[in-house]
Amino acid sequence: MYLKSLPMIAATAAAVSSPATAHDDRLIEFPQTLDGGFILAADLHTHSVFSDGAVWPSIRVEEAQRDGLELLAVTEHLEAQPKEADIPNPDRNRSYEVAVESLVRSGGQGLMVINGAEVSRRQPYGHINAVFLDDANALLTSDVEDALKAANDQNGFVFVNHPNWIPHQPDGVARLSDELIELIESGLIHGIEVVNGTLDGHSEEALELAFQYDLTVLGTSDIHGLVDWTHNAGSGGHRPMSLILADERTPEAMKQALFDGHTVAWSYDDLMGGAENVEKVVRACLTLEAKPYPENTTVLPVDIVNNCPVNFTLRNTSEETFQNVSDVVRVERDGRFTLQVRTGAEPVSTLDLKFEVMNTQVGSRRSLELAFSADVPE
Repeated sequence: MYLKSLPMIAATAAAVSSPATAHDDRLIEFPQTLDGGFILAADLHTHSVFSDGAVWPSIRVEEAQRDGLELLAVTEHLEAQPKEADIPNPDRNRSYEVAVESLVRSGGQGLMVINGAEVSRRQPYGHINAVFLDDANALLTSDVEDALKAANDQNGFVFVNHPNWIPHQPDGVARLSDELIELIESGLIHGIEVVNGTLDGHSEEALELAFQYDLTVLGTSDIHGLVDWTHNAGSGGHRPMSLILADERTPEAMKQALFDGHTVAWSYDDLMGGAENVEKVVRACLTLEAKPYPENTTVLPVDIVNNCPVNFTLRNTSEETFQNVSDVVRVERDGRFTLQVRTGAEPVSTLDLKFEVMNTQVGSRRSLELAFSADVPE
């Protein structure tokens, strides 16, 4: 009964609390999308001392609050228990319970913690995560398919972990075994990691597999040590994560968005996912602001404004060229960059610029291309 009540406690804390405050270099905050939706930061793959991680679950909660995450999943290895001589608790939900107890003591701080588990096998199955679980113990079985059925019986969201992991794929190329494909086609697996922070995994092939098999694109930290040490959090870095595009800032909306495939993986400054999802994020982040023409010139000052914690690298593909810089422009996080645009012999009333957003990936070696417009004030 206690376990069943924990998800509601976590959800309530997230609903009534304001986002965490932290140093600007660390806090993750995105504006709403142009259609009024939310861009919500989530890490769905983490470990503590209850499996092979190095910290107590309360540290995971505090890190997530400092980062400004909306959603944190506790996903201990079910089978691998290297610290069982010191932490012998046989209940595979205990790490989650400790995390939620810590969350409640802290007052919530805008974070929701959910229960999960990692089913760990050698090939042909590899490692598979399940999140939004009621009881992780139900997945502790020798048969992988039975474990995933148990997760789906709890309406859990299930995804393939690090399919390009070198111990399983020596050439570093993500592949799905026939056994995994069968589980996907039977509806037991719903997503795939295209970015994994612990393994420095960044896989174009996994992105293509997501498109081929209609799997939700995910970025995760798979954090075992400290986020600060591993990813330089608070000093310009951040953990890899998933950006969930949800209609509401609620656990139910985030879960539905995961099943609907409305996600973007974010690692370093890279944004990876389907073109429609990535475009929603980029258009929420970047806008053009034109200034009046200076007297006796048709060179127009235009600001590219970045309202997001992502550094953008843009390549100009417009007919217009720039007076002050080359075609490649970097717009710093939460900043702006002024272009001097040569608009031709006559002034224009509306400026249209086209860019390749070079820090995005919407297919194998393919970046998003977008057009932006701005009205020119008189």
